[in-house]
Amino acid sequence: MKTKIVYSEKCLGYGTWHVEGPQRVKAAHEVLQAKGYEFMEPTPANDEELLTIHDADYLFNVKKGLVEDSDTPAYDNIYQFARLSVGGALLASKINGFSLMRPPGHHVGRNGAALGVYTRGFCYLNNIAIAVKESGKHTLILDIDGHHGNGTQEIFQGDEKVVYVSLHQSPNYPGTGNFTEGNCINFALPANYGGKRYLETLDKALGMVDLAKFEAVAVSAGFDTHQGDLATLGLVEQDYFEIGKRVALLKKPAFFVLEGGYVGEKVGLDIDSFLRGYEENL
Repeated sequence: MKTKIVYSEKCLGYGTWHVEGPQRVKAAHEVLQAKGYEFMEPTPANDEELLTIHDADYLFNVKKGLVEDSDTPAYDNIYQFARLSVGGALLASKINGFSLMRPPGHHVGRNGAALGVYTRGFCYLNNIAIAVKESGKHTLILDIDGHHGNGTQEIFQGDEKVVYVSLHQSPNYPGTGNFTEGNCINFALPANYGGKRYLETLDKALGMVDLAKFEAVAVSAGFDTHQGDLATLGLVEQDYFEIGKRVALLKKPAFFVLEGGYVGEKVGLDIDSFLRGYEENL
């Protein structure tokens, strides 16, 4: 059975000029539609759900558009778009699905920019963090985006119910995640690292986790590690199949939330490869 994709055309309604623009998820949606996936429409998260992670003052500033930085514009109605993206992650967590929504979320902490970084990397609300917190489950968060999820690390650092694992390119934005800190396991990798070495490193990272302690896996699914993308680690489509396979072999319920990946058609193909690797090895 194919993993269900959580998606709403409403998320295409902002940011036409930006690199994190609607074209990336629109093209990915078209690829996945052609592959025969079933789609589900999310509903926006409510303020109570958002407050499990974000402070009230920060939410007020997002509502009022007082959040603009050099790469995260204060678009009209951005709070509504961000709430809907969180809703996508919440629905994905309930159905063990894949949220194909924007804006992404893993760079934003409780109060905005995180771990000494002064921008929020296209993010407004931390989708995966809210979904994990709402689930109440002991969760392994695996972040395969090519940029370190500094917001997710800040939120869950020291949390006994969460282990955060990230493989990301370094040096690159946001410049964090250069070493492991407690429950946050980081592997900073050079550009064009290559699929074989990446998978070996992923195996090493997952081997550091006591899986018996966890009830679920949440994947920050970024595909900007693909050859030629913004945080390339030299991965190709087949490598994502192998990553999905490794998630399946953890033998835990899992859900997936889109982060980066900026070449839309490739993102769609990579998602399909990743989900096939996952589904065929359950």
